[in-house]
Amino acid sequence: MNRKSWVKNPDAFRLGIIGMTEGNGHPYSWSAIFNGYNREAMTRECPFVGIPVYLNKEASGKLRITGANVTHIYCDRSQDAEHVAKCSLIPNVVDKPEAMIGEVDAVIIATDIGSEHIERSRPFIEAGLPVFIDKPLCDNAEDLKLFRKWIVEEDKPVMSSSCMRYAKEFMPYHRRTEELGQLRFISIPMSKKWETYGIHALEAIYPIVGPGFETIQNIGTAERNIVHMTHRKGIDIVIACIKDVQYGGALRLSGTAGNLTVSSNDTFYAFKAQLQAFVDFLRSGEYPFPFSETDELIRLVIGGIESRENGGKIISLKSI
Repeated sequence: MNRKSWVKNPDAFRLGIIGMTEGNGHPYSWSAIFNGYNREAMTRECPFVGIPVYLNKEASGKLRITGANVTHIYCDRSQDAEHVAKCSLIPNVVDKPEAMIGEVDAVIIATDIGSEHIERSRPFIEAGLPVFIDKPLCDNAEDLKLFRKWIVEEDKPVMSSSCMRYAKEFMPYHRRTEELGQLRFISIPMSKKWETYGIHALEAIYPIVGPGFETIQNIGTAERNIVHMTHRKGIDIVIACIKDVQYGGALRLSGTAGNLTVSSNDTFYAFKAQLQAFVDFLRSGEYPFPFSETDELIRLVIGGIESRENGGKIISLKSI
C-alpha cells in the first residue's frame, strides 16, 4: 500500500523510546542521535563506556537527525530511565509504556531480547502507532507468525533491523561482488549470544547475497555457536558467535576470482543510518526493504536455536 506518511507532521514529530536490557545501552546513544546530549554527564556517567567515546568524536553539526526528537522514555527500572533522560536530554519519563500513547507519534523499542518484543510492542501496534523494534524482531516461530500477521496482513507500520545492514564498510558489496567471481564462502565472527547477536552477522551478510538461504546447522553450544548455512547461489556461510570473542564484524568474502576481508568499525555511522532509515520510513510510508527479508533473517535465527537444541541437526529453512 502506498501512502504519503505514517506521521501527521513529517517535518517535526515526537518519538518514545523503550529500554534497557543487560549489556544494551541503545537508549543512551540512539536518543542522543536525535536530541543531542549532555556531554559531561554522558562522558562521566554512562555505564556503557564505548558510547561517549564514539559520540564525542562526532562534530556537533553531524550528530543529530533533524525533524524528530525523543520526548518520552520508559525503562523497566525507573532509575535507568531517569539517567538516560539526564544524559540524552529527554524531557519526559513515564512510569508505564502505555503512557506514551497519545503523546508520541512513533515508538522505538530499543531492547534486544526477541522473546519480549511481542508484549513490548503490542500496546503501540494495537493503538496504530508506528514502531521500530531493535534486532532481533523475535526468536521463535509463534511470535514471527503474529508479526507476519500484523505487518503483512494488517498493514501495521512495524520495522526492525540490525545496524549491520547499514555498516558503511560493507555497503560497496551489497549485491556487487563481481570482482570476486561467483561467491563460494563467507565467514564472520560475532560476540555474545546467537539469540541476540547472531542477527548482526546475518544482516551484515544478507544484503550481499540476497534471499535464498536453504539450510542452517548449529554444531556449537549456547556460549560457542558455530553455525553453517547454505544458500541457493552455491555459497557456504559460517558464523562463529562466541560469547567472549572480540566483536569487530570482520567479514570474509571468498569467490572463484578473488577474496577479501573487510571490518566494520564505525558504530555511530551504522546506528545513525539505521535510525535515519526509520525516520525516512515514517515520512514516506515506504519500507526501506521488504518484510520478506526480515522474515527470512528471523527464520535463520530460529533455525540456529532449533539446530543447537537438537544436537546440531540440519534444519531446512522451509520447515520454519
